Amino acid sequence: MSRIPKIDCPPPFEEIIRRHQREILRLTLRMTNDREDALDIFQETWLRAYRAYPRVELSLNLRPWLYRIATNLCLNHKRDKMRRGRVLVENSATAENIHFGHDHHFDGCEDVSKLRLIIQKLPRKQKEALMMRKLGGFSYSEVGTALECSTLSARANVSQEMKKLRYGWRQL
Repeated sequence: MSRIPKIDCPPPFEEIIRRHQREILRLTLRMTNDREDALDIFQETWLRAYRAYPRVELSLNLRPWLYRIATNLCLNHKRDKMRRGRVLVENSATAENIHFGHDHHFDGCEDVSKLRLIIQKLPRKQKEALMMRKLGGFSYSEVGTALECSTLSARANVSQEMKKLRYGWRQL
């Protein structure tokens, strides 16, 4: 594991960080599947814990309390990503930016209208995966997280939808 960011704080709280930082970082990494997001949430966890520390009963086991803070932040992050993904899907006005491959380029309004018609007929979850990946630039891991499925499933959804789009395009 790479270096964990150093946080300056009073000695008693510093001991709590020393004791729990590795497991909190592992938790955030597991829940986000993204190193940068995990490090941001890791730091935010300790910032929130530090702010609340004066009000915490010290006789309590602090480990579950820290886990709850980190877990809530990860869940909030996931919910926000899902919301951004759904907004992206709803804004299908930019559907002409989907690239089919080397065999087709979109020329004019008629092509874009055909593409929108095909996309509207796709199943919701698969359409969302396609839009997040092709329009939003989400990684397959991020698509999986947003749609609550595996990275492999997200990849398969996008691949299936691209095939349906190619086939649907030839049918119109």
